[in-house]
This record gives sequence, structure tokens and C-alpha cells, in this order.
Amino acid sequence: MKRAAIYARVSTPDQHLENQILDLRKLAAQRGFEIVREYSDRGISGSKAKRPGLDALMADARRGEFAVLLVAAFDRIARSTKNFLEIVDELNSLGIEFLSAREAIDTSGPMGRMFITMVGSIAELERSLIVERIKAGMRRARLEGQRLGRAPLDIDRESLVRDRLSGMSLTETAKRHRVSRATVVRLCHDAQRQRVASAA
Repeated sequence: MKRAAIYARVSTPDQHLENQILDLRKLAAQRGFEIVREYSDRGISGSKAKRPGLDALMADARRGEFAVLLVAAFDRIARSTKNFLEIVDELNSLGIEFLSAREAIDTSGPMGRMFITMVGSIAELERSLIVERIKAGMRRARLEGQRLGRAPLDIDRESLVRDRLSGMSLTETAKRHRVSRATVVRLCHDAQRQRVASAA
């Protein structure tokens, strides 16, 4: 008997979650699934990526708490196509079957597997397009003479290292040169490495 979870969501507090939950329990019984977890979000739009019930569901999915997820319809999981694809793609990568009652999609069957393949391809295409847009933006910025990456520190490194080595505290050195404590540590380590390399 497969361990299953169900997820239900309603957009407004006056709507009833129970209708979805009862239908999903019935569907699980018909398929011979054992429901081990039930998750829900009440009064939260599907356009919001962060939802307490959904977040708990995904955390348990990553821990392998269940093997099948049942929902009443695609739009219960997410209103955004991008967010929906990300969720289904991750469930697939975790080996979790996805079953939607309204759309009659069951990823354990051949049509469902084809659907998952399409979802994975679309998600991969989206990631590739994002990477390509970032690269194009960086190329344009270079052509326009813009500096990319972190700006170089405009400080007297030798003076900073001298202050630190003379006994000034880490906090005092950082305040005096207007940098973080981590930067003080890094610059002192760099100076020490340079001295060792020069001596060798």
C-alpha cells in the first residue's frame, strides 16, 4: 500500500476545505493508498509561492514521508504556471507520484509520465532562458562600460594590516577603516600569505 499525502487549498476563509479533503480521501481509498499526511492552506491565494501548508508538504516530501501526492486540481497547488512546474518537477525528481483529480493526471501511468516529461522539459527551457537573459544582460553591460561584480575596496590595505598587527582590536580596526570584521580578517590573511610567498 503506497503512502499518500493530500493537499487542499481555498482562497477565502469562508470557503470549505472539507469538500476537497473528503473527495481526496475517497480517491485515495479507491486507489488503495494509505493517507499518512494531510496538508491545507485556508484563505491563501495560489499565486503566493510561500504557504505554510505547501511549505510543510514540500519539506516532508524531501524527507521521503510519502510516495504519492493527491490534489483536487492543478490550481490548488499554484496559480502561476512557473510555480506549478517547479513544484511538479521537484516532486518528480524526488520520485513522488502526482495525482490531480479534476485533470485526471496520474504520473504513475503512461500519459502521466508523458506529462511529467513535458513539465521537466518546460522547466529546463525556462531555466535556460533565464540563464541566457542573464548572460545577454552582462554582455550589454560590458559593452556599455558598466562594472560587473563587486566594486573594489577603496581602502589603504597596508594601513589596515598595520593597525591590526599593532594590537588594535578587530572591531576597532573595522570601524576605523569602515569595513566589516570579515574583510579585516581576509585582508590580514592575504597579507600574511603574500609575506610567506615572498619569503619562499
